[in-house]
Amino acid sequence: MALWPVAQTSAQYQRTGRYHPDSTKHPGKMLPALAARIVSEYSAPGQLVVDPMAGIGTTLVEAALLGRKAIGVELEPRWVELAEANLDRALNAKAVGRPARPKICQGDARRLPALLGRRSGHVDLVVTSPPYACEAGAIDKPGWSAGQRLCPPETLNYSTDKANIGHARGAGYETAMTEVYAACHRVLRPGGLLVTVTKNTRRRGRCLDLAGLTVCAARSVGFAYVQHVVALLGPIRDGQLCARPSFWQLTQTRKARERGEPAHLGVHEDVLVFQALEVRP
Repeated sequence: MALWPVAQTSAQYQRTGRYHPDSTKHPGKMLPALAARIVSEYSAPGQLVVDPMAGIGTTLVEAALLGRKAIGVELEPRWVELAEANLDRALNAKAVGRPARPKICQGDARRLPALLGRRSGHVDLVVTSPPYACEAGAIDKPGWSAGQRLCPPETLNYSTDKANIGHARGAGYETAMTEVYAACHRVLRPGGLLVTVTKNTRRRGRCLDLAGLTVCAARSVGFAYVQHVVALLGPIRDGQLCARPSFWQLTQTRKARERGEPAHLGVHEDVLVFQALEVRP
């Protein structure tokens, strides 16, 4: 177990000047500092990093700036376009020693080997933050103040397409993510690493152990569980961990407490590290 303080500065500050302003429209962005820490810890310059659920391209941006080759796959065309915009902004802003531009393509993470083609079997590191099997959406504070929904329906769960894994729950989610991890295993070189970023969630008063579910799914397709890192989502000030919750988190926590549920603000994400075994079970 290790602790990473990756939120000493806010997410907004981390993205300022390097990411397109529309990046705020994505409901599940990885912190740039977290992506950078994962890439630097678990790969070497020149190695190939892949994100099969790339979203707005955070992993790709940070990997490129750290001198890695990178490829991203994203199912939703609008996020592919935004990832391209983020790559344009971040890489063009680096005046000296401009890194190689990562590739991002539209496609389903479960088809990763086919999408990577000849690179399949040669990937050094797969990094991804999958959907958390819970409601996620873009917050509309003015609308909410006027009595509308906190998150407009069209922004929920990454896509209006119900086939998107962002909409999956329960057994359907477990099956879909196991298929994704199996695809990740097939593209990694023997001994290559898979790093996932997850967060335990609450639904209908119950906690979903997403970290435990992820470990079971990855092991079932041939990964060895190597390490668990706790990524802190709040800054450490004067020796104290300070929460920096979103409006969504505050609202959901208050509602849960009003229902009598023992909910608390989340202050960490789980970074799980796996190694691809040469022979699948």
